[in-house]
Amino acid sequence: MSDILNSINSANDIKKVNPSDYKRLASEIRHFLLKNISKTGGHLASNLGAVELTMALHLSMDFPKDKLVWDVGHQAYTHKLLTGRKKEFETLRCFDGMSGFPKTKESDSDAFNTGHSSTSISAALGIANARDLNGQKFKVAAVIGDGALSGGMAYEALNNAARLKSNLIIVLNDNNMSISENVGGMANYLGKLRTDIKYHNLKNSVESTINKVPVLGTGIMEKLRKSKDSVKRLFIPGMLFEDMGLTYIGPIDGHDINQLLTAFNSASRVNEAVLIHVITKKGKGYQPAEMNPSKYHGVDTFDLATGECIAAKTGKTYTEVFSETMVELAGKYNNLVAISAAMPSGTGLNKFRDLYPKRFFDVGIAEEHAVTFAAGLASGGMKPVVAIYSTFLQRAYDQIIHDVCISGLPVIFAIDRAGLVGNDGETHQGIFDISFLSHIPGLTVLAPKNAKELSAMLDYAVEYNGPISIRYPRGKAFEGMDEFQVPIVYGKSEVLYEAPVDLPHRIVLLAVGSMVETAVLVRELLLENNIKAGLVNVRFISPMDEGLLHELATKYNVWVTLEENIKAGGYGERVSGFLLEQGYKQVKHSNISLPGRFIEHGDVPVLKENLGIDGESIYRKVLELL
Repeated sequence: MSDILNSINSANDIKKVNPSDYKRLASEIRHFLLKNISKTGGHLASNLGAVELTMALHLSMDFPKDKLVWDVGHQAYTHKLLTGRKKEFETLRCFDGMSGFPKTKESDSDAFNTGHSSTSISAALGIANARDLNGQKFKVAAVIGDGALSGGMAYEALNNAARLKSNLIIVLNDNNMSISENVGGMANYLGKLRTDIKYHNLKNSVESTINKVPVLGTGIMEKLRKSKDSVKRLFIPGMLFEDMGLTYIGPIDGHDINQLLTAFNSASRVNEAVLIHVITKKGKGYQPAEMNPSKYHGVDTFDLATGECIAAKTGKTYTEVFSETMVELAGKYNNLVAISAAMPSGTGLNKFRDLYPKRFFDVGIAEEHAVTFAAGLASGGMKPVVAIYSTFLQRAYDQIIHDVCISGLPVIFAIDRAGLVGNDGETHQGIFDISFLSHIPGLTVLAPKNAKELSAMLDYAVEYNGPISIRYPRGKAFEGMDEFQVPIVYGKSEVLYEAPVDLPHRIVLLAVGSMVETAVLVRELLLENNIKAGLVNVRFISPMDEGLLHELATKYNVWVTLEENIKAGGYGERVSGFLLEQGYKQVKHSNISLPGRFIEHGDVPVLKENLGIDGESIYRKVLELL
């Protein structure tokens, strides 16, 4: 590590750096990030693109007194570096280590916990209003990416921010990317602003010339500013932000610290909300990331010299199985369409998009719109598949109920990253979807035990005439149990193994989706101890297979339900309710699920062991039961 970066060990130390060394410091920061992220994995391209922007914010703000809110927050690594967290980078996204997102419990300089998109302006506006109500004086800034401006919440906040009568700085970090390439009207609008810097320069020239006119110049310029046909409106296309009542500065070079400092210092003197439009390059300073920023958005450990992932490929992921099945089904069903919320690559829809471009829709970071848009497509005779990560589907809860399920529309929800996702932590764990989906009337909720069953469930879902969701985990697809492939029948679970019913302790494991693989291991461990257990692949979380449950109650007196979801509102809790309602007092039930708390970051196997839902832990719990 060089001397300059080594001299920064706490918040505001950057202000001691000689301005002539800013470029060198930016280079050192990029080198540090590349060296460390290549070893730990993490969000790379977004952080490389925001180095100078973050430096300028730290030079113009005083931490932790001033408040900086990051949208999503995966680009806040430089912020962490500049607030004294260099040593923690070797534990980035590891269990008990440093989070990849801003965390208020981690540092006083992290003003707000973030992880999802389009939230920063709302949060910063709330902080600014609280500041004013308390009679305090400090700066508040929000950083939001151009991709996040496809989310409706950002516009609700911008509309509200126009009424503010005190200072708020909104930094639009425009790199022409979200995770994948941006789409939609806002992307086109910002594209025009980027390419029309010549108009911006011409406008400045006109203003300067008019102001120089003796006596009359200043008055003419003031009238033009107040006029509907202002100079800005004449020379910069649209001026959407000005029309909303915000002061707009830009676009400016997001890698020129002097330009950024001038803009931030000027904006901080205005008693209203100011939007500063900054142009940055995602992945800047590392050619592989510059050439393919989507690939290097979130990375596992990689070879710094080649840019290639180090982790060995061990088989198809559930996302890849989904991707291949969608392409196959598109060939069979002409009315099958696919919808992504700015993540065609992440959800595996990129192949579908390439082969069936007219039947693919990327709506941007707009999950609520994606679901209601799907409802409209379904009402028009299409079979829409909405592919969204579990954690992001939370944002569309109202639309699922109100626009899809009340009307019983045949929308298919492909819920990727269901269960523990690992290193992205609290904001990204997909541990709530069973709870918030399985109680919705008319919504069928499925979970596959392995790769082959995911394909079969998608095929079933296309034929099914109603709202249906399929939840599947992140990572390698389970390839075992292929010899068991009973056809999918509505509301029916699959009995994989029976057990003797003439023993004092008759055990059955009821496993949901990803937990079937774990249950197989538990059953094998029990067999080694001469304990034979039955095993059921639940398949249908909602509706529950009550017919089978009644049958199991006559055969087994120890039930163990296993799911990768929080206990409250989960499958196991519903089974407990069933046993109570039906008066099956002879059945002892153990609910293996996740605790009712937010689960931190870490490798999934480590988290499972820590939470007691790995095979060995469950085996020991079953022995205790007996």
